[in-house]
Amino acid sequence: MLKLYYNPISPNSRRVWITLLEKGLSFELVEVKYLDGEQFKPEFLAISPFHHVPALVDDGFNIVESLAILDYLEAKYPTPALLPTNAKDLVIVRMVQLATVNELMPAIIPLSPVIFGLPGGDPEKIEESIQKISIVLKFFEGLLDHRSFFGSESITLAESVAGTIVPWLPRGGVSLGEYPKLNAWCDRLTARPAWQKTQTPEIMEAIKSRMAATMTKTP
Repeated sequence: MLKLYYNPISPNSRRVWITLLEKGLSFELVEVKYLDGEQFKPEFLAISPFHHVPALVDDGFNIVESLAILDYLEAKYPTPALLPTNAKDLVIVRMVQLATVNELMPAIIPLSPVIFGLPGGDPEKIEESIQKISIVLKFFEGLLDHRSFFGSESITLAESVAGTIVPWLPRGGVSLGEYPKLNAWCDRLTARPAWQKTQTPEIMEAIKSRMAATMTKTP
């Protein structure tokens, strides 16, 4: 059986967790408790030498890096397909994945306290963050057409990646009202069982507690 080493507050873990659920695969969840330092234990480092989650183990084969894990799952378990075969649609999915990882995720860091209702945050950095985020959202809005998802009428790996970040943005004061297609896309995603199962109130509270502990920790 597939075994996913994850942390529930990790968006990188969640994108793999969602993909496993959307593909209907049987798997075991193994939580790696960061605050307890479990990521540095020898048994986990033997699987993930960079001490990061997620890590996937498939019959003794260890895979790290979330985008690589998604590609592995798509190649080995192609039904249901989560990647288009048309060249244009495939590159839309890839652009969304990479823009999320390389542009959107770094941009939201200054907004994190606001998203989770915690004190702190530099107003100047927050404003700069919102400007950077708006560039990504405008790009995403332009990639969505008449279809329900990026490059497809059915869910793709673009949703697994961007869909773990974009729906959080209104919590940080980033309105999706200027992006009607993207806003409707978020509504479709958050109604799906895979999204609901991987973002429970308990998980939200765990994220808030983890962030609060990180912010109050002295160097």
